[in-house]
Amino acid sequence: MTRREFVSMAAATAAIPGGAQAKLILPVRRVMNSRAKHTSQQIRGFSSTIWPEAARDFQRCGIELQSSEGKGEVKRSPGDRPVFTGLERGLINMVVTDHIPMSWDGGRALSGVSTRYEGYHLCVVALDHAHGHQIPLLSVNTCVHELLHVLLEDIFVNRPNPMQRGGRELRIDWYATRLWLFHDGWAIRAAVEAYLERARAERQASA
Repeated sequence: MTRREFVSMAAATAAIPGGAQAKLILPVRRVMNSRAKHTSQQIRGFSSTIWPEAARDFQRCGIELQSSEGKGEVKRSPGDRPVFTGLERGLINMVVTDHIPMSWDGGRALSGVSTRYEGYHLCVVALDHAHGHQIPLLSVNTCVHELLHVLLEDIFVNRPNPMQRGGRELRIDWYATRLWLFHDGWAIRAAVEAYLERARAERQASA
C-alpha cells in the first residue's frame, strides 16, 4: 500500500458517521499455561501493555472484552500434537504461553496463532514474541490480530491454501490498523455480533 492510499483510507474512515453505539460484550477466557517458562518481565508486559492496548482498541468502537482468568496446560501427545487443557466452549479461549508448539510454529517464531481445536475457539499468544502495536499494516498488537482471526471467522475455514492464508493475514492487519489508528470498528462490530450468535448456538447445541 502506498502512502497516498493509506491517507485516502484515513480520509474515508473519518467520513464514516459516528454516534452512540450499544456496547457489545465479548467474553474472552485467558488461560495461563502452567507449564510455560514465562519471565516476570514478560508477564508484566502482557498484563500492563499488550492486553490493555487491545482492550482499549476494541472499547473505542463499543466492544468490551470481558475477560476471565483460568488455569490450564499445553502438553504434547506422543505424535507431538499439542494438547490443551482448561478451555471452555462457546467463547474465545486465549492461551498465554511462552512459545507456539513446534508442530504449529514450524520454526517461524510466531507471536500467536488462532484455530479451532476440538470444537474450542482458540487463540494462542506466545510471550517470547508477542508485542503491542509497532508498524501499521505490518506489525500490530498480537492480541488484536489473533482475536480478529476468530471474529472474522478465519478459524472456521478448513485447510486454507497458502494464497488464502496470505490474504487472511493482510486482511487482519488492515482491520487491526484501522482499529488502532482511526478507531474504525464498524465492520468488526458486525463480525462480533455474528460471532456471538454463532457461539450462543454452539453452547446450546452442546448443552
